[in-house]
Amino acid sequence: MYEIAQVKLKKDNKVIYFDTNNIRVKVGKFCIIEDGRGIEFGEVVSEPEIILEKDIDDPLRKIVRLASLEDIRQIETNKRMQKEAMALCEKKAEERKLPMKLVAAEYSFDRTKIIFYFSSEDRVDFRELVKDLAYILKARIELRQIGVRDEAKRLGGFGPCGFPLCCVKFLKDFEPVSIRMAKEQNLSLNPMKISGLCGRLMCCLSYEYDFYKQMKGKFPKGGTTINTKEGKGKVVASNPLKMTITVELEGGVRKEIPWEEKMKKISILKFPHFPAISRKKKQ
Repeated sequence: MYEIAQVKLKKDNKVIYFDTNNIRVKVGKFCIIEDGRGIEFGEVVSEPEIILEKDIDDPLRKIVRLASLEDIRQIETNKRMQKEAMALCEKKAEERKLPMKLVAAEYSFDRTKIIFYFSSEDRVDFRELVKDLAYILKARIELRQIGVRDEAKRLGGFGPCGFPLCCVKFLKDFEPVSIRMAKEQNLSLNPMKISGLCGRLMCCLSYEYDFYKQMKGKFPKGGTTINTKEGKGKVVASNPLKMTITVELEGGVRKEIPWEEKMKKISILKFPHFPAISRKKKQ
């Protein structure tokens, strides 16, 4: 049996299960962990739980110890040194005329390794740059080219909703997002309105997509003619979240009516793909 707990790595906000290593951990406590690439820093985000050895697919990494005040000070020192390393890397990249945009620098907890994240439209030969940095910083150097989504996650910011970016707050991985998701939700296809800070389609387009897709068959299609209390009208829009449809009556007047309430009261003239209502009505 193993006692495990979830730990959020401070460097990239990933949440991973770790073996508590018989250390008494609590939610909110900072700890030092083995990251496979060395010693790192994280925060416990779940209470310990017991699992059986047969339920483990991959070897568990271990929590080394709870973070001390000295460890916290070292983290703050690392942050200051990262800024200096960023400035140095930008200077050396400019000297070598490399077409790269430096996004972030990240020291390992023990400062034996530093990772530089950069974006570029082309492949970059940074071998000489690595030699320059290793000679000055006296640490193992790694340069990683990232995409625009990862760049936005690293830099942070606020979305059109006014809240911090989802990729910064809680998203662990990026899921595919398509223009079809926007169409299914009757959203404007204006790129300025459905694109995030990264320039790609907003991740939140996928949050309600399954709901809209599921509800699609429960609402009349656009152009369907129905009878209402106010007379015959044509369906021009539907709103699954509000459970309403917008009908254009004779004379061009548009009216929004509750679809769920009206389903028992209005007759469908042209809606062959919705037989469930008529059958239920007969029962």
